[in-house]
Amino acid sequence: MIGRFLEKDRLRKLIIYLFGKDIPGRSIFVLPDDTFVVSYPRSGNTWTRFLIANLLHPNQTVAFANIDRFIPDITAVPRKMLRTTPRPRVIKSHEYFDLRYQKVIYIVRDPRDVAVSYYHFHLKFRRIPPDYPLDDYIPRFIAGEFDAYGSWGQNVGTWIAARQHSEGFLLLRYEDMIADPIGELAKVADFFRIPPDRERLSRAVELSSADRMRKLESSESEVWVVTKPTRKDIPFVRDAKTGGWKNNLSPRSVAAIETAWGSLMKHLNYETSIPAESFSAFAFADPKARL
Repeated sequence: MIGRFLEKDRLRKLIIYLFGKDIPGRSIFVLPDDTFVVSYPRSGNTWTRFLIANLLHPNQTVAFANIDRFIPDITAVPRKMLRTTPRPRVIKSHEYFDLRYQKVIYIVRDPRDVAVSYYHFHLKFRRIPPDYPLDDYIPRFIAGEFDAYGSWGQNVGTWIAARQHSEGFLLLRYEDMIADPIGELAKVADFFRIPPDRERLSRAVELSSADRMRKLESSESEVWVVTKPTRKDIPFVRDAKTGGWKNNLSPRSVAAIETAWGSLMKHLNYETSIPAESFSAFAFADPKARL
C-alpha cells in the first residue's frame, strides 16, 4: 500500500516536471545574461523588484498581480514561466552564494531590523503561533531554522566574501535606499547601463513608494501568489523604516544578534554596542553551518 502511494507520488512529480509546472528554486537553469536581485528575506527585495521593474518598464503598470511577469521569483513561479520570460531576464532570489549567478544586485539590511520584520512575516504566514514571544524567536532566527537560505550571517557572508568589489556585483544597503532612493536607484540604472535620467528615476521611486505598495497589497493580496494563503490582518508591506529594532528588541536579543554577527555588521557599517573583530572571509559561517 505504501509502495503504491510512493509510486503515484513519483509519477505525479514527474508529470509536473515534464509540463514545467514545478517550482525550480535553487535548481533554476541559469542563462549567461541573467541578472539576479538577491537578498536574505525581509531585506527589501520586494521593494527593489518594484523599483527595478518600474525603472526598466516605465510605460507599463507594475503591481503585485504582475510583478512575477517582470521579475519572476524562483520560489514562486513554475519553471515553464521562467523559460518563457523574455531575455535578458531579471530574477528574484534569496539564495546564499551561487557561482552561476554572474550578475547580482545584492540588498543587505541591518539584521536587527531583519529579525523584527521576519518575525512578523512568520506570524503572517502562520509559521509560528500567534502569541509566540519575540525573545524566543531570536535564537531560532540566528540559527537559520526557518528556511533553506542559511542564517542572515551565512547568506550575507557568502556573497560578501565571494563577490564584494567584483565585476557584475552591486551591493545596496536598505538603509541607504531609504535615505536616498533616487541616488541608490541611479546605481542600479548604471548597472543596467540605463542613462540616469532624473525624471525616470523619480517616477520609478514614486511608483514604488511604500504607501502605493500598501494600497496595491490591500487590493491584490488575494491574487498575489505569495500573500494569497496568509493572514490578512498582518501586512506584507510594513513600516518601510530603519532602526525599528530599537523599540522592539530586548537588550538580550540585541546582544545575541550582535554577538553572532558583529564582525560582519561592522564590515557593512552597522553600529553595534558590542566590540567586534574585523570581518574575514572565514568568519561569516555559524559553527553549525548547514549550507
